[in-house]
Amino acid sequence: MSDFNYGIVVLLEFYPSWLALPREKRRELAKDLYHIIGKYQDHVKVKFFDADALGGRYTDFVICETKDMKQYHYMWEEIRDTVAYSQGYFKIKDVIIGIQSAYQQFETEVLKLPEE
Repeated sequence: MSDFNYGIVVLLEFYPSWLALPREKRRELAKDLYHIIGKYQDHVKVKFFDADALGGRYTDFVICETKDMKQYHYMWEEIRDTVAYSQGYFKIKDVIIGIQSAYQQFETEVLKLPEE
């Protein structure tokens, strides 16, 4: 486990093939995703955002927060094995990752500056 709190923005693109599915089928496929996310909820906090109605290059994005990058990675490995991902209904287009308050930790741990 890390002292760092990682923030990760996962930029997604859902394809027209997803939208062509009946909503009931989309809900069924989404249950697999939510089940996996639920398995990791003690390690990874996940929030979904719909973006396609607001313009931009991505249809959706996910914000994840974790102190355990291994569990984050395992969660996405399982998501990649789902029908929704493996059958090409959506794709991870980009990932932005950062460490919360990283420069403050550097200053106190490495430079031995007092905490502010």
